[in-house]
Amino acid sequence: MESNKYLDDISEIKNMMSRSSRFISLSGFSGVLAGVYALIGAVFAYLRLQEFSLTDKVEYERRINSAPMETGLVLDLLIIAILVIIAAIVTGAILSIRKAKKSGEKIWNQASRRLLVNFCIPLFVGGIFSLVLIQYNISWLVASTTLVFYGLACINASKYTLGDVRYMGIAFVLIGLISTQFIGYGLYFWALGFGVFHIIYGSMMYFKYDRD
Repeated sequence: MESNKYLDDISEIKNMMSRSSRFISLSGFSGVLAGVYALIGAVFAYLRLQEFSLTDKVEYERRINSAPMETGLVLDLLIIAILVIIAAIVTGAILSIRKAKKSGEKIWNQASRRLLVNFCIPLFVGGIFSLVLIQYNISWLVASTTLVFYGLACINASKYTLGDVRYMGIAFVLIGLISTQFIGYGLYFWALGFGVFHIIYGSMMYFKYDRD
């Protein structure tokens, strides 16, 4: 009986240490919604690209794959991407705050600050690099770049939150690297990663951690 008590105490200490060093209030459902937002954004981006399409399909693919995109198209795609990001961030923040309050956790503590910093550094670098690609008219690699750097951001931040985030990050990096070999299909890989992958991993995390 006494040995069992010691084991219970050790387990409780480990749980306390984990809670103090990791932000565990991430909402899995927010990941699902982020995926839904990304798919909606991908549909709008696809429709905008269709408007940009020339009457000849071959010429259209040549323009998309190798020639500079017109400024209006680039701006429209950037606006769509920014709106998706804002919607995902706002939803994630609201649901994570709600989950933290429900479990009695603080939303802004040392663990959440570390999580935010380690997540934002690769993401910021990837965003700047994507703008450089657009500057030099290499826009067909932007989708791959955002997938890879987002994956690296998840991997970098995973040590301060749920371990499943690391595997999601690895999946994003892999799909981003694969997409570099399929020029002209970046939007589909972007939708697969930010849309489908988010929904799958968000659902897994919801059923594993969120559901009572």
